Amino acid sequence: MRRYRTSGFSLIELLVTVAIVAILVALAFPSFQGSLRSNRVTSATNELIASISLARTEGMRNPRGAVICTSANGTSCGGTWNDGWIVWIDVNGNGNLDAPNDRILRYVRANNRLTFNATSPGGAAFTNTIAFDNRGRVDPHPRTLTLQPDDCPSGQQLHRQLELARTGQVRTTKGTCT
Repeated sequence: MRRYRTSGFSLIELLVTVAIVAILVALAFPSFQGSLRSNRVTSATNELIASISLARTEGMRNPRGAVICTSANGTSCGGTWNDGWIVWIDVNGNGNLDAPNDRILRYVRANNRLTFNATSPGGAAFTNTIAFDNRGRVDPHPRTLTLQPDDCPSGQQLHRQLELARTGQVRTTKGTCT
């Protein structure tokens, strides 16, 4: 009598393979989480710098300046940096977003897994709005914007600080999570 061999995996071979894959995934997952956090911080930092640059450029093009302000809905100023921000041209130069006259250039919704904060030597009144005059200068105080993941592991370099000088220049520094 002739024996035929069937091809395939035995149950034991399949269980060993699944166990090895599970161990590898468990080891790689924390590293993958760190990569996701780092990418979130980098993309949000780049988006914020691009928005500031756009507001500054449009401020120099427009005789009345341009503004970047926090926005929860994308159509008006208000809320916090954690909600998002808009860049708009201040056509009449009054510092307020007037819907029919002023033009919104960009709306950015903030990533809900990041924490944003802003400070200004002028106090709380200047933390949520950054106005640029027609020379590209910040009106009237410099600002410091910080961001980091909301679940920032202690000791990791995921904290970003953007210092916006009175001249309109942005300097970015990295720091460890607090």
